[in-house]
Amino acid sequence: MPIRVITDQSDREAPAQSGASLLLELELWPHQSLTPKGFVIMIGGTFAMLMVPLVGLIGTAVLWGVLPFMLLVLGALWYGLQRSWRDRDILERFELTAESARLTRRDPDGSTRDWEANPFWMRVERHDKVGSIEDYLTLEGGSRSVEIGSFLTPEERRGLERRLLNAIGAVKLRR
Repeated sequence: MPIRVITDQSDREAPAQSGASLLLELELWPHQSLTPKGFVIMIGGTFAMLMVPLVGLIGTAVLWGVLPFMLLVLGALWYGLQRSWRDRDILERFELTAESARLTRRDPDGSTRDWEANPFWMRVERHDKVGSIEDYLTLEGGSRSVEIGSFLTPEERRGLERRLLNAIGAVKLRR
């Protein structure tokens, strides 16, 4: 599951000390269905299947005409799978304390984007349909509205919404 709960103290009683401790900490990332082992199997299997027709061409001049195209197909598959992995290298980290809510997103190019708001004034909004995305989630508050978990499935976004609403409700009750 592409959601990891690192800390969830939102259902516990308020601590006696300052509320600076983390109440909720989550990491979100896109689902990666192709494992490194699966990548090796895919490339190896494709290579084997592409070489089967070449067995009959061994020792002929035609082999040298067909071989570059077979290798080009294999190289295109390799590049496409690597590019897909690189494009899905996204990590969103949400941290909630009694004083602040913070969302940090690391994009595939390595850049990071931050958003911060006061949890007392923050809202979680779920939009039924935005374009082709169902159950689109946004965090509103602070200087702007930001999306969270856009790469998750609709069911995962609904579960994330419930978890965020419970944690924010707990923060508001503690004040």
